[in-house]
Amino acid sequence: MFRTALRNVLAHKGRLLMTALAVMLGTAFVAGTMVFSDTLGKAMSNSYAKSFSDVSVQVTHYGAGSDRSSRSGKADVKLTDATIKDISALPGAERVRGIVSGFTAVADKNGNRIGESWDTRGGNYVPDASGKDPRYPIAEGRGPQSTGEIALDKETAAKGGYKVGDSVRIAGKGPVQKSTLTGIFTTDDPDVSSGATLALMDTVSAQKFLLTPGQFSGIAVTAKPGVSQDALLAEVKAKLPDTNPFESRTQQQLTAEQETMIASGTSAMKTMLLVFAAISLFVGIFIIANTFTMLIAQRTKELALLRAVGASRRQVTNSVLVEALLIGATASVAGLISGIGIGAGMQALIRALTPAMPTGPLVIAPLTVVVALVVGVLVTVLSAVLPAVRASRIAPVAAMSSGDQPATQKSLVIRNIIGSVIAGGGVALVAMGAASGDSSGRVPVGAGAALALIGVFILLPLLSRPVIALVGPLLAKLAGTPGKLARQNAVRNPRRTAATAAALTIGLTLVSALTVLGASVGDAVDKAVTSAMRADYSIGMANGNRMSAEVASQVASAAGVAASSPVYDSDLVLPNSRYSPAKGLDAAVFDQLIRPTLDAGSTDALAKGQILIDTDVAKADKLTVGAGVEVEYADGTKGTVTVGGIFKRNEMLAPVLMANADLLKHDDQATIREVLVKGKDGATSALQQGIKDATGQNPVIDVKSKQDIRDEFSKIITFALNMMYGLLAMSVLVAILGVINTLAMSVFERKREIGMLRAIGLDRGGIKRMVRLESVVISLFGAAIGVALGCFVAWAVNGTLKSSITGLATVIPYDKMAIFLALAGLVGLVAAIWPARRASRLDILESIKTD
Repeated sequence: MFRTALRNVLAHKGRLLMTALAVMLGTAFVAGTMVFSDTLGKAMSNSYAKSFSDVSVQVTHYGAGSDRSSRSGKADVKLTDATIKDISALPGAERVRGIVSGFTAVADKNGNRIGESWDTRGGNYVPDASGKDPRYPIAEGRGPQSTGEIALDKETAAKGGYKVGDSVRIAGKGPVQKSTLTGIFTTDDPDVSSGATLALMDTVSAQKFLLTPGQFSGIAVTAKPGVSQDALLAEVKAKLPDTNPFESRTQQQLTAEQETMIASGTSAMKTMLLVFAAISLFVGIFIIANTFTMLIAQRTKELALLRAVGASRRQVTNSVLVEALLIGATASVAGLISGIGIGAGMQALIRALTPAMPTGPLVIAPLTVVVALVVGVLVTVLSAVLPAVRASRIAPVAAMSSGDQPATQKSLVIRNIIGSVIAGGGVALVAMGAASGDSSGRVPVGAGAALALIGVFILLPLLSRPVIALVGPLLAKLAGTPGKLARQNAVRNPRRTAATAAALTIGLTLVSALTVLGASVGDAVDKAVTSAMRADYSIGMANGNRMSAEVASQVASAAGVAASSPVYDSDLVLPNSRYSPAKGLDAAVFDQLIRPTLDAGSTDALAKGQILIDTDVAKADKLTVGAGVEVEYADGTKGTVTVGGIFKRNEMLAPVLMANADLLKHDDQATIREVLVKGKDGATSALQQGIKDATGQNPVIDVKSKQDIRDEFSKIITFALNMMYGLLAMSVLVAILGVINTLAMSVFERKREIGMLRAIGLDRGGIKRMVRLESVVISLFGAAIGVALGCFVAWAVNGTLKSSITGLATVIPYDKMAIFLALAGLVGLVAAIWPARRASRLDILESIKTD
């Protein structure tokens, strides 16, 4: 039987090609993901390890230079020159270096910030006896030596168009500062290699600019020869106060922490990629099962003869499974090799996009090899189990008959009943979860969506006839006889049509669901910005830190400003010891800047010393307009305030709104995170430039219009969707292979029929149109079901997010749904090119006499 299986594989290798390709693509995705993530993780670990090459013990002051202040009035313990002197005197310390680090934005020549806010930093240049800092080799010029001098990393200098001697604008906690570029350096700092900007100053200047004079954010200690890191760590800790904001770690601990962080990041990336690889393999299951089902139908006589000459059912089953095993093993090996190539290609792509990104030799772990081979073989063999069982049930007497052995009516009825029960149960669970309106419904929605999808897949044969029948008249009108034949062929074998369409259904379900979710969240954000913000511009710090009152005054003095107010952030303790964020604005201009949707009361109440609360607070404490509420302020004092208005919850607003005058009475350390501005002529480029000029063209300050805020959220959603579309492209490609495979094998089955059609007058063009339209109909059927399922799943997920995202409603972008359907039709046309060409070139007489 093994030899029989081997001969069958060799005899039908052309028909099994698409199946092997589907398995190969899936395993290549898996192997490529694992190779790439392992290689990237190893390269980054090696790169970060270099950062601590001269460090035996490092002391870090968390919060150094932050805008947090102690409300208790206790002095903050700092790392100073005295601390460095004490540590330098330790018996085990050979070298001690003070570290100064903090947020530093660098402006280009147009005043715009170079790089993103989260990866722009500054540090201190610490020359050794040779006058150079070995961590930062100078490529041009020299290192900074005095106040007003800086050095930039090579990439940042290139992005800003700077050369040695140019004036560079930088900003951190304070106002913008002009400095002279004295040097351009290279570094193997992994953050800089990943695209971060780094500006270096002399130590005294860096302390003044980033922290406070004489303060360090960390200390790096190198041990003397023969002194262990643990022994030096104990010595260092003994010199630091028992109660302090410092953390001391050895080089091994620092490296281990970095490796853990990198492993966590690459693991998350690997998991996400493997999920999409699993989707591709899942789609491949339908192709494999469909292929073996069709092959077995075509070999009915052959299998019946084997039974007639003595082969048992088990032997027939094993013969089919051995065929699957051979295909799976061959395709998995090819997929592993391709995956290694994909991993190398992804590494080359990363290197091309970010030349300074850490790279290294490809890492091909034994686990990668095992997983790729085992997954490919298992998926192929498991997909062939049901077709193998059906093959074993072919009676020996079938050797005397011809043609396909159709599924019995009973089997289809049972299948439809099972599918209906599963789909109905899934829909019920989804409806129950969506009705909850909060996170508690996510588990029922997830389980229900999975059951509904499975149920619909089972019911696809039942759905194929009525859905495809809807386009029958259109096909007949547009394409005549080929159109009629295409519709009949598409519904001739519902199981086959369903299996072929299911591959596209899976991909379109995920794509449609993600698209609807993205549109819904985007709409909610847009409504929140539009409904709550009357101001034309929001001004804030790019790094999210507090803004000085001086900046707020500068903004107010800008030409073209009609009204402005700093927005102060504080906290209140409400009844039942519930902490609540509170925002303060100038009561006099509140209505020009903010537009809360009031359920009761008036915004005029702020000027009377009253507060506005959102509906959640009102509901939790059963408060109404005019009610007094006991609160505890940030300074610890308590008092009773009157509720002057109740507004609908909005993500852009805090639950409690107050007048700045009242808020600052009880919290003189309240932070300004934002300044709102209303222009005399609305949002104009002149006003935006005027605000930038008034604040000294500070690269840390962002001036955003309402549209900018919308676009910011939109970019995040668009990026996430595009990434998902790209990852799902592999499953769509596998689905295309499935359509090609089904059509090609269907053409082989219908050789006699096609020959008869040619004999009675249907020309080659008509045959091509028939096959193409059949492909398009099947593709559109799968896509339509997928789009409907995707919209349903998105609606259910939105139901569980309503408590987290105010104003969330399901928004279906019909234009994009139409594009998806059009692309599915195009996929059908492309998939039919080869099968249609093959069908049209069949010899009439040879086809008619086919047995």
